[in-house]
Amino acid sequence: MQVFHNRSKIIITCNNRLSPYLQREVESLDYKIVRAFSTGVELEGTINDCIPLNLNLRCASQVLYSIKTFTAENPARLYKELMEIAWEELIDFTGYFSVSSTVDNETITTPLFANLKVKDAIVDRIKEKKGLRPNSGSDANKAVIHLYWKGNDAEIFIDTSGETLAKHGYRKIPGKAPMLEALAAGAIMATEWDRVSPFVVPMCGSGTLAIEAALLATNKSPGLFRMNYGFMHILGYEEEIFFRERRKLKDQSKKELPSRIVATDISADAVDVSQRNAKTAGVDHLIDFSVCDFAETEVPAGQGIVIFNPEYGERLGVHSKLEATYKRIGDFMKQKCKGYRGYIFTGNPDLAKKIGLRASKRVEFYNGKLDCRLLEYELYEGSKRDPKPAE
Repeated sequence: MQVFHNRSKIIITCNNRLSPYLQREVESLDYKIVRAFSTGVELEGTINDCIPLNLNLRCASQVLYSIKTFTAENPARLYKELMEIAWEELIDFTGYFSVSSTVDNETITTPLFANLKVKDAIVDRIKEKKGLRPNSGSDANKAVIHLYWKGNDAEIFIDTSGETLAKHGYRKIPGKAPMLEALAAGAIMATEWDRVSPFVVPMCGSGTLAIEAALLATNKSPGLFRMNYGFMHILGYEEEIFFRERRKLKDQSKKELPSRIVATDISADAVDVSQRNAKTAGVDHLIDFSVCDFAETEVPAGQGIVIFNPEYGERLGVHSKLEATYKRIGDFMKQKCKGYRGYIFTGNPDLAKKIGLRASKRVEFYNGKLDCRLLEYELYEGSKRDPKPAE
């Protein structure tokens, strides 16, 4: 099976509502998208085409290469169809693999059973052809096979990513309630930041928004922080292709920024975590960190972006302390951020009303399973209109 050179369907998955930003990224790499949906995009290519996708994409979760579509009404038929695949040409009989799945079939009560049937088919086929069984388990750091099974329709993929791409690999210390790196990248893309003007992150937490902004502005790809992917554990992998792509990433990244990124937090521990994460990402020298109340954050003159990711509180029974914080955020943006575009990322619409400004745009996201909005506020120089509460 010449999967590194034969073209097939490629599905790139992402968290729900990140698809528009993933699509933008894929197209910027000169890939043609066949289909886009809420949790990913579809294109065609080889596993060698999957290598730059894995190294470059900021909003993606997994890059899946299809090896077979078939009909399976039950686990027995699933096993039979999978036994026909030449797994011995894909997975080393002395190697290791794991199985993941997305299953919605009335004969299956748990995806773990479907995973077991896939594992059984793979090891039985390889033992039949090679006389030895490869090891298998739950770790996703070697070869990974993914099953999609809905109703009677089934498709089996090589997961060329292995461990998720949504974590970019520099955040060794997560901090309190961190925003996933892929989500942070998508939120920054949604602001349409020009990557030249100032980018200000009060209440920076573990620093993810500021670090992702620095990585975007310097064209530094997530692949520079990672040396292990699923495609490396498939037979036929040529490491020179990976290292050639990685050299491209190094060559295209910039060392300096044309403008400032400012990140502050009232917690000295949070700022320390942010600085250490930024150092791992190689961008600590590009971000101005300081410990202060968000209202004391220095905002560079001119135009730019200021973005908050405050606590959301509970959906019911909003805390009065958070209401006061959101009101202070609105006051800060009105008084100190004129000429900027302001953004609040929140999962609590009741708290958002306390901002005291009318949102000019509301972009839908999910943070985990929580329905969230990125609210945009145009912070005019002077008084274009009287501020009204967000609806």
